[in-house]
Amino acid sequence: MYASMDLRKRLIQQLLVSIIGGALIISGLYLVTWTRYQESLVQTNIPYANEAGPLLCGDQSIIRLHMFLLNLLLNSSSNQIINSSETLSILITTTHIPLQQSSFSPSNTIMSLHQRQQQQQHLIDPSSLSPQSTADAQHKRTTPLFSRTSLLILLSLILVLGVVFPWIRSTNSLFSSNPRGSLAKWRSYTLSQAAAFVGKNGTVVVCAVSEPYIPFLNNWLISVSRQKHQDKVLVIAEDYATLYKVNERWPGHAVLVPPAPDTQSAHKFGSQGFFNFTSRRPRHLLHILELGYNVMYNDVDMVWLADPFPYLEGNHDVYFTDDMAAVKALNHPHDLPPPGKKGRTYICSCMIFLRPTIGAKDVMRKWIEELQAQPWSKKAKSNDQPAFNWALNKTAGQVDLYLLPQAAFPSGGLYFKNETWVQETRGKHVIIHNNYITGFEKKIKRFHEFKLWLVDDHSDESPLGRI
Repeated sequence: MYASMDLRKRLIQQLLVSIIGGALIISGLYLVTWTRYQESLVQTNIPYANEAGPLLCGDQSIIRLHMFLLNLLLNSSSNQIINSSETLSILITTTHIPLQQSSFSPSNTIMSLHQRQQQQQHLIDPSSLSPQSTADAQHKRTTPLFSRTSLLILLSLILVLGVVFPWIRSTNSLFSSNPRGSLAKWRSYTLSQAAAFVGKNGTVVVCAVSEPYIPFLNNWLISVSRQKHQDKVLVIAEDYATLYKVNERWPGHAVLVPPAPDTQSAHKFGSQGFFNFTSRRPRHLLHILELGYNVMYNDVDMVWLADPFPYLEGNHDVYFTDDMAAVKALNHPHDLPPPGKKGRTYICSCMIFLRPTIGAKDVMRKWIEELQAQPWSKKAKSNDQPAFNWALNKTAGQVDLYLLPQAAFPSGGLYFKNETWVQETRGKHVIIHNNYITGFEKKIKRFHEFKLWLVDDHSDESPLGRI
């Protein structure tokens, strides 16, 4: 909604400027032609010619100028307008050439008047045909440089350069999608700059996105916007296509922390590219914490049904959700759950809230260490979540941890597969995670079935608009 409204507003403004400018220019051209015509009538001293149209005055220079300016208005290139200034100056000079140097001559005028005298003798003053009158007319036909006609021509030129040229420049910039132009500046946009831009109230809501996930990003953004927290969002782009696309529509809300991982495989769950993609997450979060911001991380296959911030009660270091599908009591404890069969907990790394405390930073550093100790292999095909759980387990006695309520932050294995529980906890759900399923099409189909796929009918509510 935000991007499309801004675009429509700018287009309407440009259209109004064009209409007003066009009307002024056309009026100016008509006034120039009419004034020149009146001067020619006075100079030739032909009283009956007031009934004729301006194009009958015999002076072709003003017609040529008129056609030149109209042609100039049709040019779509600002360079053509600039390069045409010399041609226009020549035309203006031509307009002020004394008429005795043109095809006009007293004999031709007398012959023309003699022919009209036979048709309308009662309209002609014989004294106007005297040799002295002819000489006076020739003297008057030399137009001074700063005559009324000259000033009107210059006014028309100013209107052309002052209205049409800025419109063309702004239109080109409005629809330009050349990364080497206005978008290229985002390559040097840093995480600290981006965090300062979106984190004005001290909190940043972060997601990490590669180009294949942009539809999910838009779906998630619609739900975040409904809770009035979209201004806090920072998209960490994992490829330049995402960086440019987001910042083109929503300037300043996307940043790329080099080097960009392989976009061809980063979206395939279990691949080394996916591991490389997710393993960058704790470094990004640690950097934002060190800048002094609270930070919430979300995967973009989530949907907000309510505002999550009221649930972040207290001043704990790290807030997280349980990834298990087993039903907990509504008043379950908020301590770190006991380890599972693999000796570690099953906490989800896809929804985390961190305060810029020493404890939270220690967890992020431990997470980075665990990822380095458990690299991806064809046999293990690990991701970032086991390392996050090991980091929580190994720092539990030193860091203030808080488990968020299951009813508000259920896993996909619970929300999408336990209809009875969903009915019993209706009205308590805050963020829904579409996990426990793999594949783009399957996730979208499931969102459709539960009426959580919002982009088809509500894209105007996203800062990105329809993508």
